[in-house]
Amino acid sequence: MSSTRTTVRAARAWIDGALRPADLTVADGVIVAVDDPSPERTPDVLVADEAVLLPGLVDSHVHVNDPGRTEWEGFPSATRAAAAGGVTTIIDMPLNSLPPTTTPDALAVKRRAAAGAAHVDVGFWGGAVPDNLGSLAALHDEGVFGFKCFLSPSGVDEFPHLDLDQLDRAMVEVAAIGSRLIVHAEDPTLLDPPGALGRGYRAFLDSRPPASEAAAIAAVIDAARRTGATVHILHLSDATALPLIAQAKADGVALTVETCPHYLTLIAEDIPDGASEFKCCPPIREARNRDLLWDGIRDGLIDAIVSDHSPSTAELKTAGDGDFGLAWGGISGLQVGLSAVWTEALTRGIPLEVLLPLFANGPARVAGLAGVGEIAVGAPAHLTEFAPAERFAVRAAELWHRNPITAYDGRDLIGRIRRTWLRGALIHDITAEDAGATRPAAASGRLLTAREISA
Repeated sequence: MSSTRTTVRAARAWIDGALRPADLTVADGVIVAVDDPSPERTPDVLVADEAVLLPGLVDSHVHVNDPGRTEWEGFPSATRAAAAGGVTTIIDMPLNSLPPTTTPDALAVKRRAAAGAAHVDVGFWGGAVPDNLGSLAALHDEGVFGFKCFLSPSGVDEFPHLDLDQLDRAMVEVAAIGSRLIVHAEDPTLLDPPGALGRGYRAFLDSRPPASEAAAIAAVIDAARRTGATVHILHLSDATALPLIAQAKADGVALTVETCPHYLTLIAEDIPDGASEFKCCPPIREARNRDLLWDGIRDGLIDAIVSDHSPSTAELKTAGDGDFGLAWGGISGLQVGLSAVWTEALTRGIPLEVLLPLFANGPARVAGLAGVGEIAVGAPAHLTEFAPAERFAVRAAELWHRNPITAYDGRDLIGRIRRTWLRGALIHDITAEDAGATRPAAASGRLLTAREISA
């Protein structure tokens, strides 16, 4: 699509929560009209009849690890993986980069690393750690979309966790500046101490019991009630916490919650000994728990499905010869999230329309992004073409992720991203004969600030 007016036609486009035929008119990277298809209008871009046109997806939970641990990932590789997964906006986590994004100076370092290297739009979360409480406003003024904290050890020494008194202080502060606190909710008193656990997954699963999540989520909810803060629960894995979340929402607590593709598609019973590519915190739990998470999807209790893309080098991911206590914890899945979840949804009779808000405008609302994750007049022309019946096999070595290791390796998935556009410019295309079409010559992603884009 050029800077002139361009028409995109789809037999099925996701607009206002439904799939319907549409002609989109794009000018200078913005959707300027959404009309019914007309024989008097010749489209410049035609979406195949078997595919659907979606807004560019939003992933509000991505660890790019750049700068400082760029060998784990990096903005060029992460954002190309995002584009290949239909994601046109990511919000980067404040760890595991060096320095962590806990000061304005560290945020400036992060932005310099991303400038000119991002193939999709990138925003940034700030971090709330013991040492910067009382000074979060400075980061807020620089445009972070909110503040991440841990209630248990983060896994890296430079990003320490908050105790419950510090959690209250952080909530009072974010409420005063009109921001949000996003929380890794596990109670450290209910976790086993770090150390070797062996190659069997059960020992690792038992070391991080569901009660640790439920207790921490209850503490977050209680603090949010007292302070009036806007809070978000990260990567929910324990479905038994859903009644707590439902009650809090019914009571008017400003609370949102996300889960991740790996919790909706993978189960503990299937994880082989030594397969530490499946290790993440909180852990992938049993099949019954997965069923209950899907009930939360159906009931509308879960606001977003995001990757929690947390890669590392293969050496770290397989440390200790696959010892689940020693290997790095994190799933690499930024490129395949929608496909993985759609594959599982098909077995459960859940329509695509139920999932799409959780991958698009749901994460946008979590981050406070207005006008993103939707096809509407005035929205940026971030679009993706998704073929819901197309099958493919995941091959870790073929993903754009920097390191070829993922829990999805070898899985057969249904539903494939064919093309992705950022402000009307094609940034991913598997339909072209020339494979070079998947490699844009220049990174055109913008660095977003909450000052400029807010809900």
